[in-house]
Amino acid sequence: MTEIPTLGVEEEFLLVDPASGAPVALNREVADLAARDGVELQLELTRCQVETATGVVDTTVDLREQLVHLRRTAAHAAENAGARLLAVGLPPTLPHEFPITDTPRYRDIGERYGMIAHEQGICGCHVHVAVPDRDTAIRVSNRLRPWLPLLLGLTANSAIYRNADSGHASWRSVLWARWPGAGPPPQFESADEYDAAVQMLCDTNVIRDQGMVYWDVRPSATFPTVEVRVSDVPATVAETVLFAAIVRGCVMTALDDEARGEPVRPLAPYVLKAAYWMAARSGIEGDGVDLSDHGAAPMVELLDRLVERIGPALDASGDGELVSSGLARVAEHGNGAARQRRAWRRRHDVADVLAESAAATVEFL
Repeated sequence: MTEIPTLGVEEEFLLVDPASGAPVALNREVADLAARDGVELQLELTRCQVETATGVVDTTVDLREQLVHLRRTAAHAAENAGARLLAVGLPPTLPHEFPITDTPRYRDIGERYGMIAHEQGICGCHVHVAVPDRDTAIRVSNRLRPWLPLLLGLTANSAIYRNADSGHASWRSVLWARWPGAGPPPQFESADEYDAAVQMLCDTNVIRDQGMVYWDVRPSATFPTVEVRVSDVPATVAETVLFAAIVRGCVMTALDDEARGEPVRPLAPYVLKAAYWMAARSGIEGDGVDLSDHGAAPMVELLDRLVERIGPALDASGDGELVSSGLARVAEHGNGAARQRRAWRRRHDVADVLAESAAATVEFL
């Protein structure tokens, strides 16, 4: 078994008006208030969003402690700024427009990409797992591609959008796919081939810079890690910790497979796209695509199989029980998308969804 790698997590959050639930352009104000409590919040593309980032941690116990502290501080800062912090993949209700954060880079992105940028408010979660080098990150990414739809289904948290049920558990992933550098990456043979592809996208002005490589798994541009970006921001800290533990188990399993010289299983692009669509549509409550036989199978069954596959890695990291109990809890009670829908179906009133999401955001027990 490979050495237990370190990990870190970034979470993006929406800022909304406490009364109407509409996104509010207060990210600078919230960041300034959080800084007084010693927490640095990153400003996202729109002024309605902030991002937290944990430090590098060895265990999921330490990860949970940091996530709780960051969410608590950000929520407190939002409240003092006259806003409410929500861990949702998309805003359940919309303003007339999303004002772009006033930095040169974000202004340029807004001008280049038009409504793709201005209809934003998209919040995800990114898990970084340490790997030895960039070539290893590429090889690990290739091995993670078949598991990305399962991770998307697990974390789906954007069912309600524009005051309506979107018909998808993760409508965020559908909207996110409009960006030219988003979605599952191609399979690359080396870091050099990856870099050449990114350079082509930059040279042709398809993307502005390397920071717009939004593929769902990639070598980090700034850290010695492989970065998994497929997730909606999970509704609760517990679900984020569960997601991060599974991602690390997947990376460790991929590293072990690589060390043994196990071949990378061929994966046709249309099959992966179908699996993505099913995961976005159904989340954890319906079927996913079984990539072993290209048939349909319940998403919870496919996730159970994934956990069994990465079981040795989870046991080695000490996360076996956490993942087993966490997955059982999500299967029984639902993820963020299921919680949103239950709240919506009570009265078809977005206020119920906002209240449920706000409670989940600071659900630390």
